[in-house]
Amino acid sequence: MTLETTRLLLRQWKEDDYSAFAALNASPEVMRYFPAQLSRSESDALAKRSQSLITERGWGFWAVELKATGQFIGLVGLHTQDENSGIPQAPLVEIGWRLASEFWGKGYASEAAERALRFAFDELNLSSVYAFTALENVPSQGVMIKMGMVNSHNDFDHPMLPKGHKLERHCLYKITREQWRVKSE
Repeated sequence: MTLETTRLLLRQWKEDDYSAFAALNASPEVMRYFPAQLSRSESDALAKRSQSLITERGWGFWAVELKATGQFIGLVGLHTQDENSGIPQAPLVEIGWRLASEFWGKGYASEAAERALRFAFDELNLSSVYAFTALENVPSQGVMIKMGMVNSHNDFDHPMLPKGHKLERHCLYKITREQWRVKSE
């Protein structure tokens, strides 16, 4: 299944995406709010896992492509967090994104994420979707707010990060189906 916006395609991964995804994941600028940059093998494993989950259930972190050029620019999509994840409110479905820095500031992240939200609410019939990021990641929080998400004021220490890590503290945003419908009208 491919999701479409005015400028973007959210689609299944292709082998051709892997090298561009690896470059994105190796970028200190792109990965500054993540614990570490990813090696080529770590990046390929993430792409393959995303590809596999989309094959299994029809949705996940999709590859994002510019319709005008066919260029891969990153990933946007949905992922589950189970009750043992250590994330407040889990089990839940989260929305997330990661784009190459040359595509920042053009509205692509929010455009693709809004399409993923429409899929979450219209196709998956979810009652709510969450997003979380390090407190320092103000740009991603801006995307969350632009999409109509609301800070739950349920900050938490990310369970995958060591105590005292500079990115340990995270915020949790949420949007309900009703909030999304009001915003989308």
